Amino acid sequence: MRPDTPAAHTAEAERLLRTAAQYPGDREPLVLRAAAHLELADDRPGATALYDDLLSGEPADPHLIRALKASNLWEYGHEAEARAVIDGVRRARPTDAAPWEIVAETLEAHDELQTAEATLTEAATHLLAPGTELPHATRSLLATRHRVRRMLALDHDDWDTLADRLHPGTIPLDELHDPKRLWSLGSSDPAELQAEIARLRSELGTYRTALSRPFPVAVLHWPSGELDELLAAYPELETEYPTHRAHLTDIEASLRELSAAGTPNLGIVRATVPSYEAFAASESSSPANADLLPQYATTLAARARATPWPPLRTATCWCDSGRAYGECHGAE
Repeated sequence: MRPDTPAAHTAEAERLLRTAAQYPGDREPLVLRAAAHLELADDRPGATALYDDLLSGEPADPHLIRALKASNLWEYGHEAEARAVIDGVRRARPTDAAPWEIVAETLEAHDELQTAEATLTEAATHLLAPGTELPHATRSLLATRHRVRRMLALDHDDWDTLADRLHPGTIPLDELHDPKRLWSLGSSDPAELQAEIARLRSELGTYRTALSRPFPVAVLHWPSGELDELLAAYPELETEYPTHRAHLTDIEASLRELSAAGTPNLGIVRATVPSYEAFAASESSSPANADLLPQYATTLAARARATPWPPLRTATCWCDSGRAYGECHGAE
């Protein structure tokens, strides 16, 4: 369960920093996760200190760290420094969508809509190669661009049309991003209110990003041999995993449901029995305790052990079948 008070977020940040000290190979994602918790605890100077600490070394993803730092700086009054960092990220032209989207959303949050739109358009021009399948992060960037352009009352272009087509939800992006939607909240018509509730549920993922970006919301995957070993040692978990085939089906179904609800940055983490037992010992609990399973998944994701979902349709399926995802669990 995610922390929901400043004190709980601070405690979680401290736990993640202790874990980072234990696993120096996973330090960067763990420290970034800790910084996200400090932001949610409103300890923004503390979060900035963590970003600066990472940037003082040789981080694997400096553009992402700078984008997150800029967003945090602007929130506690350091607008000029934040703008300078954002300009630096744009000049660096990252090859990943996440830094572009973070700086654009920072600009959007502070009513810099034209600059946000220009940033997203620049990113799309830089990242989108004609005729190639888009990774999830780039699809998310197109959806963000669609929202900003809708707020600016700009006509649809080809990328807006593509964002509409790629949107997995049942409610079209044009409806979700309608700037007049807030009016419906003052309506006395039950049908209008019910429709708005449905729209709000569809975009819940937008409000989950504080902890899920840039880290995946992770689902646990037990390979067949590992699951057999787990259930032999801890038969209490058979109610969670009746069969391996059902386990695989549940993974894909859960991820599709989260995606349809608008949850970004989904991923799959591969579980092993020794790793799980070590995690249970670190939590002073028994591996037979099913409540540990989602915590174990979250910890692996925070250590950058998650594989992004969905894979490209031509990529090998996450389930280890050896088949292409589009011909295996990605088949409609």
